[in-house]
Amino acid sequence: MDTKALLKKVRKIEIKTRRLSNHLFGGEYQSTFKGRGMTFSEVRPYQFGDDVRTIDWNVTARYNEPFVKVFEEERELTLMLVVDVSRSSQYGSHEQFKMEILTEISATLAFSALQNNDKVGLILFTDQIELYIPPKKGKSHILRIIRELIEFTPNNSRTNISEALKFMANVQKKRAIVFVLSDFMDTDYASNLKIAAKKHDLTGIRIFDKHEVELPNLGLVPMIDQETGKYQLVHTGSKTLQRNHRNYTSKRELYFDESFKKSGAGTIICRTDESYVKKLLSYFKNRG
Repeated sequence: MDTKALLKKVRKIEIKTRRLSNHLFGGEYQSTFKGRGMTFSEVRPYQFGDDVRTIDWNVTARYNEPFVKVFEEERELTLMLVVDVSRSSQYGSHEQFKMEILTEISATLAFSALQNNDKVGLILFTDQIELYIPPKKGKSHILRIIRELIEFTPNNSRTNISEALKFMANVQKKRAIVFVLSDFMDTDYASNLKIAAKKHDLTGIRIFDKHEVELPNLGLVPMIDQETGKYQLVHTGSKTLQRNHRNYTSKRELYFDESFKKSGAGTIICRTDESYVKKLLSYFKNRG
């Protein structure tokens, strides 16, 4: 993609997602993800009814009268976007590919965080970590994240969610708001998910296409496995094939649901032909 076309696409996504974050998600984001601790602000003389546990004994001894510590909520947060850029994210039978929807959701969340003066970081992954952008503030930083989501070309094609969660937990030492955006066509990530969810406020956003669940009967069709590159002719009308395909997708859906439920992490599930706006709003309101 040339520079002019890239900038045009970035601007288009910026306009759409900033409007969403300003008018819909800004307040919901702030009320849902509050500060995660208290930081010392000042001391003041003790007043009747103050908690004796807040007395500053050093200052009290110095002035020979009781003083208490005053704390305020830490408002600055960090949002980490962990986005699957494996080859299966480039699939879509509706108006948009899965990756386009993942990009729009990521941009909406990023602008909501910007509005709240929070830092935003990005991890792009396949079965390897493809790109890491450390958390920072500012509009130019958000636009860089959007450019990478649009333009980045991964070196690998498969998916390893466990590796992505492990990397995120290692680089993000302080508690953060973490969104993992993927089609979750993977298993064996439950243990690292549990570890990450204990430390961070973690949500998995699963984006999928309806034809990934129910294979349409199109007769004999040449197909390529997007993650392995394997090519073969497939008889889509085969009852056995359709049953095996449903079992395959059902197992991954069940694994996703059970893994996130057991870890205590949140989930958002959205099909490519559904409104992700409604899904996000519903999630924020239920949590707020």
